[in-house]
Amino acid sequence: SCTLLCDTGDTGQGARAWIKQILNQDMTFQHIKVIYPTAPARPYTPMKGAFSTVWFDRYKISNDCPEHIESIDSMCQGLTDLINDEIKNGIAKNRILIGGFSMGGGMAMHLAYRFHQDLAGVFALSSFLNKDSAVYQALKRNESILPELFQCHGTADELVLYSWGEETNKMLKSLGVSTSLHTFPNLNHELSRTEIEKLKTWIVKKLPVEAVKTN
Repeated sequence: SCTLLCDTGDTGQGARAWIKQILNQDMTFQHIKVIYPTAPARPYTPMKGAFSTVWFDRYKISNDCPEHIESIDSMCQGLTDLINDEIKNGIAKNRILIGGFSMGGGMAMHLAYRFHQDLAGVFALSSFLNKDSAVYQALKRNESILPELFQCHGTADELVLYSWGEETNKMLKSLGVSTSLHTFPNLNHELSRTEIEKLKTWIVKKLPVEAVKTN
């Protein structure tokens, strides 16, 4: 099971259509179900309080301000329900990956590294964490083995600077997360086909087809 959290203002179906347009086909796997949840609509401060489908609020789009932890935590609860539904349906927790684009990737890092450290892995595309993120605080106290992080970022990103993604990667690595950062020259705040193909390869590596159990 793989959960893909999309960006600000988009819906799960919008994210699915966007990926389909880039790949010229749906992102499908024979043995993995892909879920595209939609964030609830809430007032979003960077858009002057206009309602938008966002995973959480921000005081501003910057890595140098406090996190809006109240909205992050309430969304972590909602997404935990989604993970628990999959587990009830018989999916082992170490067979679940979560990730997303932009704000969706930030959400996935909070969800996995603060509340679900036994997931299979996390991916964050064009995403970042604020400088003294609650994620870093949680990992400073952590002893357990953590989900691997697959990160991608375009060097020409004007909304979420490449340096913010790079700093997030370095911080998580220093706190014991096994991370990779894939750099895409000239890519702005968007997805590319090469990037999604790399992500697909990583997903299958983390969730290989399970051998049929014979008695």
